[in-house]
Amino acid sequence: MLKYVGFVFALIVTIALCVGLNRPIKTSSSTLPPLGSLLSPATGFWQNAERHRKSNQKINLEGLSGDVKVVYDDRLVPHVFADTDLDAMRVQGYIHAQHRLWQMDISMRATGGQLAEIMGPDLIARDKSQRRLGFDYAADKAVKAWQQNPETFAYIEAYRDGINDYIATLSPRDYPLEFKLLNYKPTPWTIKKTAIFIKSMAQTLCFREDDLEASNALRHFGPETFEFLYPEWNPKQSPIIPTGTDWNVNITAPEEEGLTPSKNVYGYRPYDKPDPFLGSNNWAVSGDKTASGNPILCNDPHLSLTLPSIWYEIQIKTPNMNSYGVSLPGVPGVIIGFNNDIAWGQTNVGHDVTDWYDIQWTNESETKYMLDGEETPVEWRIEKINVAGGEPIIDSVKYTKWGPVVHTEGGYEGMALRWIAHDITGDAELQTFIGLNQAKNYDDYSEALTHYVSPAQNYVFAARDGDIAIKVNGKLPIKRRGQGRFVQDGSTSENDWQGFIPMDEVPQVKNPARGFVSSANQHSTDPSYPYYYNTEGFEDYRGRILNEKLSAMDNITVEDMMALQNDTESIKAREVLELLLPLVADTEEAQRESSIYNALSNWNFNYARDQAAPIFFDVWWSTFYKQTWDEVYQANEEYPVLYPESWRTIALIEEEPEHTFFDHQETVEVETVKEIAQQSFNTMIEKVNSMKEEKDELRWDDYKKTKIRHLGQISAFASEVLEVGGKGDALNAISSTNGPSWRMIVELGEKVTAYGVYPGGQSGNPGSRFYDDMVDDWTNGDYFQLKFVDSPDELATDITLTQSFK
Repeated sequence: MLKYVGFVFALIVTIALCVGLNRPIKTSSSTLPPLGSLLSPATGFWQNAERHRKSNQKINLEGLSGDVKVVYDDRLVPHVFADTDLDAMRVQGYIHAQHRLWQMDISMRATGGQLAEIMGPDLIARDKSQRRLGFDYAADKAVKAWQQNPETFAYIEAYRDGINDYIATLSPRDYPLEFKLLNYKPTPWTIKKTAIFIKSMAQTLCFREDDLEASNALRHFGPETFEFLYPEWNPKQSPIIPTGTDWNVNITAPEEEGLTPSKNVYGYRPYDKPDPFLGSNNWAVSGDKTASGNPILCNDPHLSLTLPSIWYEIQIKTPNMNSYGVSLPGVPGVIIGFNNDIAWGQTNVGHDVTDWYDIQWTNESETKYMLDGEETPVEWRIEKINVAGGEPIIDSVKYTKWGPVVHTEGGYEGMALRWIAHDITGDAELQTFIGLNQAKNYDDYSEALTHYVSPAQNYVFAARDGDIAIKVNGKLPIKRRGQGRFVQDGSTSENDWQGFIPMDEVPQVKNPARGFVSSANQHSTDPSYPYYYNTEGFEDYRGRILNEKLSAMDNITVEDMMALQNDTESIKAREVLELLLPLVADTEEAQRESSIYNALSNWNFNYARDQAAPIFFDVWWSTFYKQTWDEVYQANEEYPVLYPESWRTIALIEEEPEHTFFDHQETVEVETVKEIAQQSFNTMIEKVNSMKEEKDELRWDDYKKTKIRHLGQISAFASEVLEVGGKGDALNAISSTNGPSWRMIVELGEKVTAYGVYPGGQSGNPGSRFYDDMVDDWTNGDYFQLKFVDSPDELATDITLTQSFK
């Protein structure tokens, strides 16, 4: 009898474990996936370990008009050979989903406000913020616009169908690992999801503004001091379009707008602004400056460093195109790349296309507001937010003439958002990339760019026939001088944008006399350009050093361009140390700590990974800056205000060393730049000596701690701290979290040769050897020659996998 009792007890325990381990586990802060299914050998994470790859796979896709062959090379780069463009787009969708499905899904959810649906109530506030900022609304408008152009829409439909073809093949055992860890399953892809993904790039690249901070600073300091602290033009700036360019522009400039302090005080933002150090470099040199006589084009977009990587490398060959480059999982086509005749690349423009407006409400419930002397009702948009483990949340968002009322607890009370990404962006926006993929010359490139709207990009161009060019391309508002720097009065339509700069009048240049075109997120033009534009601050150093170095170069080779993309020299460090070092040279501290002083004196201003001098400078400069602008930091304790740019600080050192801003108001002594330089130098020494007590060797890479994070913040799937140099104001602009997300160099000779690398790998599966296999090469500044081929036979010795689609 006793043995039966034991058997029954064991059976009950087994059943309880089976039931328990197949239910989500709730903790105090989150919900864990069912451990039973996660640990199951049949369906769990074991199935995501990379298995032996078949040498050939035959895949049946109903509806293809012909056969499609995909050959993967030794880095898992697919080379797609199709008889039609639509078949190629469909197979590209299949391939993107096959290697990056979870990345596509989570990126879309993060932008569209759909994270609570899979992660629970803790993400409701974030989802509300994204919905109130209008991302779902903007995506709906984009889809409706795309539908008006059947030709382009067919490409997007084919791409969507390919994604869903792959999703249909999946059983739970095949789900990407992150789906299993987060305990949810893939859902069918839609055109709207592609639209949301495109809006995520807009959020990253054209959503920055300082309206609240600038308004508070103007109110706090007054117009005269504000103009002194925050001038819009750096006289040392080297703009994208060379000074002296003739403007093919015929406009009547809008009236200038004076600086009128707002009566309101604006509180802290309830969400983080996009990173100010995101940027990019691109340039093209004409054959007159190269050793081979061929044009060379280079591009390295600086974005957040993530695993899986932002980009996915691919070649697409059809009778209409043969393009190679990087694509965005979620969007069809090659975004940055080249074909047999041209190459193209992008950097971010940075013009301010995001403005806030104070709304004059006429009733307590804030459902009506004044506009041009009339009471105007708001329009409502109902946002339904699904919540894992809970009931859906219904959020009613008000829309005004300007855009959504982005009211959240603790921020943006009574204000509405005017943002270019909310506009109908054109019926053929994706035609830009299709056109570039197929382009053969400058005219084709120019025509393709007429379809592009947002986020505005500096499109660099080079062609095998010898032409080089660059266009500051996108839908750019016409503004009165100063308009958009501050929160504006939303009760009058006079404060709206004055239209948009015609596409043939945006800043652009073709075949300039200096023999190169370039951009690095600096000013688009010098002040002679008739149209006013503004931003929260253009990059002041990378553009200068890029133009300086390219001007001095001749007989340029691909190897020279590789070295330039990896260059870590900083003009900012050079200019600062030339001014500050003499001010501390004779001090007792400099003599006592001669190793630190000498390291700075002998430094070549390169942020090399194994050097200590960059640490000394970084600590000294940040301390000096804070001590100089102590009045600004004090104001910021009450409400957010702008901080002066670095170039303005350097100009103050150089031109007005006894200015009152160097004086600390709380001290009896009257400090000048010399006292601040010495005080901050002494503070730097104390901090450096404290670091030395903890580490035997000080290295820039160890201090900077660059790491490639996982999109889901799963530390086990992130990189280790990388041994890499660079700095935001150097061409190799690597910070702790951002950097060159794709380095590409293309020489357009009789046969196109190209080189590239990015910090990651083709696969989104952490269990794959192709997940992060290029990170070390990227870290060391190495490149792969890109296998740009005309037929699958050219890859015979490099094949890792062949897929045949019928």
